[in-house]
Amino acid sequence: EFEYYIFILYSQVLKAENYSPWKGEQQMYKLDIGWPKTPEQFTGQTFCVAVDSLHGLVYVGQRGDNVPKVLVFSEEGYFLHSWNDTVEMPHGIFVWNTAIESSVWITDVGTGKYGHTVKKYSPLGKLMQVLGTPGNAGSSLIPLQFDQPAEIFVEETGEVYVVDGDGGMNNRLLKLSDDYKEIWLTGTNGSGIGQFKIPHSVTVDAFGRVWVADRGNKRIQVFDKGTGEWLGSWSGCFSEDGPYSVRFTADYKYLIVAQLNINRLAILAAPPVGSIGDCVMVQSVQLADETKPHLVDVDMRSGAVYVAEIGAQQVQKYVPL
Repeated sequence: EFEYYIFILYSQVLKAENYSPWKGEQQMYKLDIGWPKTPEQFTGQTFCVAVDSLHGLVYVGQRGDNVPKVLVFSEEGYFLHSWNDTVEMPHGIFVWNTAIESSVWITDVGTGKYGHTVKKYSPLGKLMQVLGTPGNAGSSLIPLQFDQPAEIFVEETGEVYVVDGDGGMNNRLLKLSDDYKEIWLTGTNGSGIGQFKIPHSVTVDAFGRVWVADRGNKRIQVFDKGTGEWLGSWSGCFSEDGPYSVRFTADYKYLIVAQLNINRLAILAAPPVGSIGDCVMVQSVQLADETKPHLVDVDMRSGAVYVAEIGAQQVQKYVPL
């Protein structure tokens, strides 16, 4: 019986190691070379991208002097409009939809009068909500005082997750209620369990777990969305470069991770409910040298992946095959 059990265990391990639905060189994604139709609209460094899959829109945040900070494209790649007011240095961007409203959330890491904030805009760029104190870098003592907040994820319920710490004083993950009160806060600067060094990207899966790209520690950490309790971490896939961005595919089977310094998108198998385990890389997409993929977003309807590349100063669209 014991030998049989070992055999079953061993065959499971072999299966896991050889696990890949794509044998050989069959790729999961291909570049849509026709997106966008007018790439000359990108006039600054493209730091972030967000998809409004309900309305077929793609928002791009870019930086630079005298450039529009937010560009809006259709999912077919047509440039629609841009806006600039009250955005200084966009870092992360997120689109939130309910049955009755849409909003665009931007984390701003600027040091001027609009910086160190998380801001909610209408789809046309009207400022609707400011979290943080504009222009004031926070300390870890005050929950809603940000210091270079990196990214935000908003659930359908309106509950908000912020990773605060793109190199600032704060290194933490914060959950807020739909009326922007603190529900829980976790993380300090460090490399221990639940600590962060530049928490850079955050997303939530369909099973009640929050995934954070802990960039400086070269790992992804996972937390319970209800309590903030630490559930596990992945470091095995990031020996060459830390994760910059975390987003799930539309079916939640895979996690798309950008690795800026090695110009790569890693496609990792997402664990089912239960143990987090360690990461299994199913496939990777090697980008051109100096592309520098910073943050990504996924169209949860079509499955397309959009990559904001600060080296190439463009956003690229990859479509599932």
